[in-house]
Amino acid sequence: MSAVKSVETDNVGKPTACLGVRHAQAALLFLAMLLAYSMRVNISMAIVAMTDPASEDSFSWSVQKQSVILSSFFWGYVVLQVPAGEVAARWGGKLPVALVVGVNSMVCLVLPLAAYYGGWAAVCACRVVQGLFQGLLFPSTHSLMSKWIPLEEKSRLGTIIYAGAHIGTGLQLMAAGFTASYLGWAAIFYINGSLGAAWTALYLLYGAASPDDSRSISEEERNYIQNSLGQVKGEKKVPTPWRSILTSLPFWALLVVHCGQNWGFWTLMTEMPSYMSQVLGVNIKANGVMSALPYLAMYLMSLPFGFLSDHILARGWLSVSVTRKLFNTVGLWGPALALIGLSYAPAGDVTVAVACLTVTVALNAGHIMGFLLVHLDLAPRHAGSLMGVTNCVSNIVSIVAPLAAGAILQDETDPADWRKVFYLASLVYLLSNGFFLIFGTSERQRWNDPPTMEGNETSTQHASGKVV
Repeated sequence: MSAVKSVETDNVGKPTACLGVRHAQAALLFLAMLLAYSMRVNISMAIVAMTDPASEDSFSWSVQKQSVILSSFFWGYVVLQVPAGEVAARWGGKLPVALVVGVNSMVCLVLPLAAYYGGWAAVCACRVVQGLFQGLLFPSTHSLMSKWIPLEEKSRLGTIIYAGAHIGTGLQLMAAGFTASYLGWAAIFYINGSLGAAWTALYLLYGAASPDDSRSISEEERNYIQNSLGQVKGEKKVPTPWRSILTSLPFWALLVVHCGQNWGFWTLMTEMPSYMSQVLGVNIKANGVMSALPYLAMYLMSLPFGFLSDHILARGWLSVSVTRKLFNTVGLWGPALALIGLSYAPAGDVTVAVACLTVTVALNAGHIMGFLLVHLDLAPRHAGSLMGVTNCVSNIVSIVAPLAAGAILQDETDPADWRKVFYLASLVYLLSNGFFLIFGTSERQRWNDPPTMEGNETSTQHASGKVV
């Protein structure tokens, strides 16, 4: 019997209630993303205040040491990516996601003391630990999404969840400037740590690894989710087909475009506050607001993108593959062109520079409806493992990006040096998405199901339909 037809309620319709437990789980994951990214990027603003010579409570760290601190998060981040996918596939994603936020919160609470007594090296150690546990975040979240989100709602609920990363980034950059100005830079970490601890307690009480594990979901909603996803209650876990994955060209296209996205995103994320301060001469409070504006715009852009993507697929206007590539092209080639415009913005012209940065980051929202969902399209059974591999390799790129920017920026006040940084990010965006357009696809791969499982053909047809 096929995986799709094994569900007893094959004709189950959408529940009559507007909101269900799946929406509550999506909201909790949205908050997890928001808090995790807040704790991931808080150092980008904090380090501006931590190294401000005008402040008595500052450190005399060189640009190179600051670049090492900014990249140190990723040293730990890449370590647990692949194991995280396997852990989530075998035991569920709830506990790993709780560990992500919980451990990051504890580290935030001790980081100021580490800076005072251990210097920049101790700050790096804290960031490595945070990165190590955040390595669990994306693979585990992808695994949870593959259990909780019906195909018909994949784009919009997936967008809402992952948009948490961008609103968390924007709110953190905005709040950090004011927090550092009025309460001191250490308060940035104390506030993040306290909010994260509160979320962890809430998620341990109300989170669930799957509809079968939820104590509050209705039978109607459980049947709707499982029917849509072709799940069978209590179905056995299948081994990850690593050889098939690593010899799959669509997987390599996914890996390349993920690397390109991370290079551009983290170049901007880690260097934007310094660009605002050194080239545009913006003070710490205004720096935070202006650095946050592009990411808030990205969050606002992602919501209509998500609903538009689902609408296109529901109407059958475009195939899943073409839809993903369309949004991904907006998400990577749009920013590439906007960065070129930023390169020629007049030095000191804050309005033009911030407008270009806002367009760059806002358009990048397209990648959420683009390649980020392709892991779920190619192989929903192994989505966590696929995300583990691509996120691992792409975040090695994230380590290199700020280091490369630091090497290029011989003089942080020279717009010509910054132009080189932006040119490089544009080129990476263009080439990586071009590779994805040629070799990428959203067709469900045969290796999603074990060879002995019947009904693979039915499963594939279901996955490539217009409502995926």
